[in-house]
Amino acid sequence: MKYTDNAINIITAKTYKGIGRAWINKMLKGNETVEAIVSLLNNNSKQEKLITIEDFEFDKNQITNQIEIFQESCDGLVAIGDKNFPKYRGNVKESERPIFLFYKGDISLLDIENSCITVIGLLNPDEKIEIREQKIVAEIIKKDVIIVSGLAFGCDSIAHKQALNGGKTIAVLPSPLNNIMPAKNKSLAFEIVEEGGLLITEYYDEHKSAMDLSSRYKDRDRLQALFCDAIILAASYAQDTAERWKMFGQKLDSGARLAMGFAKDYNIPRAVMYDQKLDVENPMFDLNRQLIAEQKDITILTQKSLDDLINKVKSKNEINNKKNAFQPGLFG
Repeated sequence: MKYTDNAINIITAKTYKGIGRAWINKMLKGNETVEAIVSLLNNNSKQEKLITIEDFEFDKNQITNQIEIFQESCDGLVAIGDKNFPKYRGNVKESERPIFLFYKGDISLLDIENSCITVIGLLNPDEKIEIREQKIVAEIIKKDVIIVSGLAFGCDSIAHKQALNGGKTIAVLPSPLNNIMPAKNKSLAFEIVEEGGLLITEYYDEHKSAMDLSSRYKDRDRLQALFCDAIILAASYAQDTAERWKMFGQKLDSGARLAMGFAKDYNIPRAVMYDQKLDVENPMFDLNRQLIAEQKDITILTQKSLDDLINKVKSKNEINNKKNAFQPGLFG
């Protein structure tokens, strides 16, 4: 398992009371000394008592021992300040910017130079939705665009499986890599890695409560939005679907709704799969209809608009790559 001393320092800092992503993104750039981190913790946070260098080193050793336990399930850990720590897309506030990631597979797939499109949706799509989503993903991977999704049942699994037919895919998990969730998709996770793909998570320990697990799913939805150049909603219920369609007692999908909301906040291009003639009476498209009605910047996918979206993603990254290539060096 690969990781730097810097990455362990970042994780250790986050374990202290009141220290979260916002504090770390504001106070640390990465590769600070332990002495510098301890000084910042003592002078710029609300610690109940002073932290000594010895305290920090002890806690750091505890973290190292904890993550080494699942080294066979994890290829590495990267954090802010590490050379290969991936750059997020869009406009993301400090509290939502990632500070470290555990990974298995090819971490370079997250490089900002690569084109990535997230494809998400509900847990129980019908066969017609599945076929339409497969066609969309097939068109995306033809252009060497990487598919991102959340390894959930239904539309997420469809996206990953279709991407494996000649493309690359990234799965974002709400759980540590030694405990793939959902467990029934463990074989799919292994296949993604075997085919040159990537699994990522922000977690190395088990959730402590139902509320904690819910928060982790929300973080998964956030990562799906900030590591893509565009996001596509295949189909999903809206928040009020149960009341409108008398589906009381049934747990409806919220992950797709959250991911689309994060993408809006980050100014990531959003698109939905929808056909007025085919889908108008289907509650599985309630969220799609709602987004189309409420938000003018939503693209409704057709063959042409999908091609335009893919080309826009590809051209944006090609322009960025050229800018980086001609960036003057130290002696330029």
